[in-house]
Amino acid sequence: MKDTLEIETKRLLRRFGLRARKGLGQHFLTDEGALKAIIQAAELAPSDIVIEVGPGLGVLTRELAGKVAWLFTVELDSKLAAILQKNLASLRNVSVINRDILEIDPPSLLRETPAGLPELAESALSYKVVANLPYYITSPVLRHFLTAQAKPRLMVVMVQKEVAEAITARPGRMSILSVSVQFYGQPEIVSFVPAGCFYPAPEVDSAILRITVPPEPAVEVTDEDSFFSLVRAGFSAARKQLANSLAQGLKLPKAEVLPRLQKAGIAPQRRAETLSLEEWSGLWRVFNQLGGSQTEC
Repeated sequence: MKDTLEIETKRLLRRFGLRARKGLGQHFLTDEGALKAIIQAAELAPSDIVIEVGPGLGVLTRELAGKVAWLFTVELDSKLAAILQKNLASLRNVSVINRDILEIDPPSLLRETPAGLPELAESALSYKVVANLPYYITSPVLRHFLTAQAKPRLMVVMVQKEVAEAITARPGRMSILSVSVQFYGQPEIVSFVPAGCFYPAPEVDSAILRITVPPEPAVEVTDEDSFFSLVRAGFSAARKQLANSLAQGLKLPKAEVLPRLQKAGIAPQRRAETLSLEEWSGLWRVFNQLGGSQTEC
C-alpha cells in the first residue's frame, strides 16, 4: 500500500502543478501502515470532534472524516487549502481552514457550529488533535494546544524521532520540552516511522507520538508562569550544577539558592535534566514560600 499511496501522492502533485514546499516542512505520508497506526492510536468515536493540522493532500483527512462527527482541518498553504476545499467538498463533516494554526484560538474555532449538526455546539470544547506535523512547528503547536484555555483530551501527532524521544524522556535525560509536555500530558511513543515512508523523504526518521491530556496537570502548581520560569532558569546552563544554573538564570547570589535547594531536598550538585516533575514542583513551592526571588522567575 505504500507504493499505491506514493503513486497517488505524486499523481496529485502533478495534477495540480504542486511541489512539496521545503520551507513549510511538507513531507507527505505514503505508508498505509503508519496511517493505520495513527488512526488506531487516536481511538476515534463517531461523536468525536477532531482538529487536524497540516492535512497536505488529505490522505489522513479522509480517514479521519469517515470516523468522526466533525473535522476541522487547518492548512497554511493556500494552494493546498484550495485543493482540499475542492476534493473534500463531498464530505459534509469537514471544515477546511486556510490559516496558521498558531494564530487560531482553539475555543473560538470549536465554537463554530457545524452546518447541519447544531447538537455538536455544546460538546465542541471536548476534542482531539491528530496531525502529521511539519518538524519546524512541532514545539510551538504542542505548546499552543497544551496551554490553550480548552485543551484537547488527546493528541496523536507525527513528529521527528529525536523530538519524540526527548518529549518522553525520564529523569536523567529531561529537558525543558519534556518537562513542558509532561506537565500537561502523558506522552508515549506509539511507533517509529522510517524516512522512506514519506514523499519526499525527510533526512530523519519520525515517530507517532500519543499524548493523553488529563483535566489537571501532573503536579499541583498555582502559578504556571512562575513555575516554568523557574524551570527555564534551571536549564539556562544545563551542563552546570543546579545551584549554579539557578543562580545564573534567576540572577540571584548562589548563597540564596543553596538553602532553597536544601529545603526542597535537592542536592545542589545535581543537574536540571535529573529532576522529576515532582521535584520541580517541590522546588517551586520552596521559592514561592520564601519569596524574594519568585518575581524574578
